[in-house]
Amino acid sequence: MSLTIAVAALSLLQAPASADQSVDVAFDELSAARNSEAIVRIESNAALDRDDPARLINLAVAYAREGRTDEARELLDLAVHSGARYQLETASGDWVDSRRLALKAIAMLDSGQLGSAARVASR
Repeated sequence: MSLTIAVAALSLLQAPASADQSVDVAFDELSAARNSEAIVRIESNAALDRDDPARLINLAVAYAREGRTDEARELLDLAVHSGARYQLETASGDWVDSRRLALKAIAMLDSGQLGSAARVASR
């Protein structure tokens, strides 16, 4: 499977109790490459736990796109080692384990693809 992860917006879907439960992780901003706006939106969203994998991954994507690769890597590492694991829905409609998605994002970051490639998830 090709990683056309509009990792721009890894807005995750947390296998919630109800399919209608969603949390704002700046999907629209990331999809439109409005990375600075996405960072502000995610960082100011009090509804998101600081260690929420959706928050960590999408914020990492925005950071990577802004050239803040060290910070992006740190957040992705936190997502990989998080005690919370969710099934996330990407922009392409695929469902992926949050840890697996974070590992793919790290590989993309290592290869220089994260700043330009995109995959989105929504929660």
